[in-house]
Amino acid sequence: MRNRLFLFFSVVMPMIFLFLFLGIFARGDKAALPATMAQVIALTVMGNFWGLSVQLVTFREQGILRRFHVAPVGAAAMLASSILSNIALTLPTILVEFLVARWMFHLMSIGNIITVIGLVVLGVVCFASLGLIIASVTNTMHETQVINQLIWFGFLFISGATVPLFILPVFVQKFAVFLPATYLVTSLQAAMARHAGFLVMIPALVSLIGTTLIAFVLSTLLFRWEPEEKATRKAKLWATATIVPFILLGAWELSYGNLLQQARSFYQPIDLPGESAQQNNSK
Repeated sequence: MRNRLFLFFSVVMPMIFLFLFLGIFARGDKAALPATMAQVIALTVMGNFWGLSVQLVTFREQGILRRFHVAPVGAAAMLASSILSNIALTLPTILVEFLVARWMFHLMSIGNIITVIGLVVLGVVCFASLGLIIASVTNTMHETQVINQLIWFGFLFISGATVPLFILPVFVQKFAVFLPATYLVTSLQAAMARHAGFLVMIPALVSLIGTTLIAFVLSTLLFRWEPEEKATRKAKLWATATIVPFILLGAWELSYGNLLQQARSFYQPIDLPGESAQQNNSK
């Protein structure tokens, strides 16, 4: 609570997205609120990617990890505790978001609550684990921030978290099916707008879980306690293995899936400006 940067990114920014999305994008359309609210929740969950990687690199550069190293605590326990703390900090934020959405924007239903909670927890673990990988293969804070910004740009603008997926150019949509953020957004929208359960999103769940396991195991093996230790090129190559589940899922989705059609269906209640103009012209 003393960390102002944490308060901004974990509390203030999610509230900004909440009012921006529900107040402007959904424009008070109650039928569109669940799908739009799912975007807000996804952005809050994905924030764990940025925060955890920066935190660990800062701890390593300041010699804080060296102090933990003298205790009988291994790398796996250290990283697992970081992920658990992120879950404990993210869930109350999402609860506040739901309360504000219900009180100010009259969000009546959050869909399949069990699926939503499961996706939130899995999403936090997955994106926090991806953040651990970045922290494991970068040597300086500057390098960490550059890589984070490049990856975060894709998560933010190509996955459907901010701009609806079907509005994007076709080639961008095809690239989006290889991003983990895309499946988190669409799965949350299915759970909140269509009351979908886990059985209809098995491929996405398998990929999120597979990415989490690979990222956590590799970040444990590549973890460095001392600031003098540098990540090798071999370690960086190993880190690329975390994207294998989503490369396989993306290839399957392009050939046999219907994710893009499903993403469009979530926004049918919303009267998009472009679609309104087309309808007026046709008339």
